[in-house]
Amino acid sequence: MKAGLGSLMSLPSLSSLSSEPVLPGSDRSVSGTRTLSRGIQLLRVVASRPDIGWRLSDLAHACDLDKATVHRMLMCLIKEGLVEQRASDKHYLPGSMLFELGMALPARHQFQRYAEKVLEEFARQHAGTVLLLLRSDTDFVCSLHINLTGQTSSTMLYPGARRPMITSAGGAAILLALSPDEQQRVLRDNLMREQARHGHVRLESIQKMLDMSAAHGFGVNLGFLVPGSHAFAMPVRDQHGEVYGSVCLIGASNDYPGEATDRIHALLSPIVQMLQERLKQLV
Repeated sequence: MKAGLGSLMSLPSLSSLSSEPVLPGSDRSVSGTRTLSRGIQLLRVVASRPDIGWRLSDLAHACDLDKATVHRMLMCLIKEGLVEQRASDKHYLPGSMLFELGMALPARHQFQRYAEKVLEEFARQHAGTVLLLLRSDTDFVCSLHINLTGQTSSTMLYPGARRPMITSAGGAAILLALSPDEQQRVLRDNLMREQARHGHVRLESIQKMLDMSAAHGFGVNLGFLVPGSHAFAMPVRDQHGEVYGSVCLIGASNDYPGEATDRIHALLSPIVQMLQERLKQLV
């Protein structure tokens, strides 16, 4: 276990968890609350593919709702500017109102600009792809993707992309920094969604990544999900000590071999410290 990361518990195995849905913050006994929860869930899914967009049928499947219900909700979101439909392929995309709402958080924008400068320099020095991931309940959202190598990045995570925590080293880093109860809740949610989307195909690889990350005390993925691509990540905490997100360094296995794990942890640590000091200044 690496020093400076707090007291981290080993993660439970995926097979030991039930795959019952976990929807924190929702109250299924209240119709209005349930409707709002569904609308937010739909908006999150739409926002997870900011470039490709979604077909109606795929959205319905991803949200486990019927097409008529999803279409009705989309029409409401489009009316409010939160979603738009691209004319060329009829795919649904995030709407401009999301950007407008985000302008109400100037301190976050300032931190984003600071983080971009810090991580660009880090990427330049170490010739890898660097990501800043933000925690979003049981998911992470890619905030920054910096690749100055001139080569195609091995990761498909670009700004705006949303994924379950268990699908990357960056997510594993966030997961390890949570309380045991929160870990259990996230794992159950992620397991349910992973099985719904991919069945059991990737579970063994995901478990290996989680086990290795728990053993090292920070996110480590030695090609378990993308062969030949190694990723290392550390959690970032905000001014209140809560998990804000993670910083992830990704590169080819020959550039970042497993034996270099301790060295990479030492490289990431001061970067995380710089970001955390900046977050303490947020109002």
